[in-house]
Amino acid sequence: MLRRFLTPLHPDGFKFVLAGTVVTLLLFLFWVRGGWAAAIVTLWLAYFFRDPWRVTPIRPGLLVSPADGSVVSVATAPLPAELALGDATFTRIGIFLNLFDVHVIRAPLGGRVAALRYTKGRFLNASRDEASRHNERMAIRIVPAEGAEIAFALVAGLLARRIVCDLREGQEIVTGQRVGIIRFGSRVDVYCPSSYVPMVIAGQRMVGGETVLADGLAQEPARQGFAQ
Repeated sequence: MLRRFLTPLHPDGFKFVLAGTVVTLLLFLFWVRGGWAAAIVTLWLAYFFRDPWRVTPIRPGLLVSPADGSVVSVATAPLPAELALGDATFTRIGIFLNLFDVHVIRAPLGGRVAALRYTKGRFLNASRDEASRHNERMAIRIVPAEGAEIAFALVAGLLARRIVCDLREGQEIVTGQRVGIIRFGSRVDVYCPSSYVPMVIAGQRMVGGETVLADGLAQEPARQGFAQ
């Protein structure tokens, strides 16, 4: 029952909420109106850094959404150049996170972290597709135990100035595992190879760690009857 009403705070948010609380208390001692304003900001920080429980579908072949937010594009695009995987095109599913979405990022697929590449860049509005190419980002390549490898990128937004990624190269992760957080407003791009069929459309709302983005088994022929 508590999980329905109490949401944990991501560790990266403790220092912000603590600082807000201290400032709020000090302002109430000298300037009550400012204290109320600081209290509202502190409550928003606690809301922003929330880290709710999620139930992740675990059937093989599924890619799940790495973040809460809205799908802003489903289009063919090359992988981030820093991953150095050639000019092959993938289906890129772009998810935009606004200031009120959960910003904890989760792994869209389980497997081995084959590459982590951080790239400095600009801070364009993350809802625009050019942000995928020009903005500051962390690109990640995952090689599953079976099936095609995928990539995803944590992209900074207009207000975001910090990408926190807890992964390391060679690490084994599971689908839906927390991999980091972006603050404050951002985008996550998932690059699906041709063996995956997208299961979402532009404008659709995502639930990080739960919504299925693509299915790698959808193209397989159905089994013909039962064994005799």
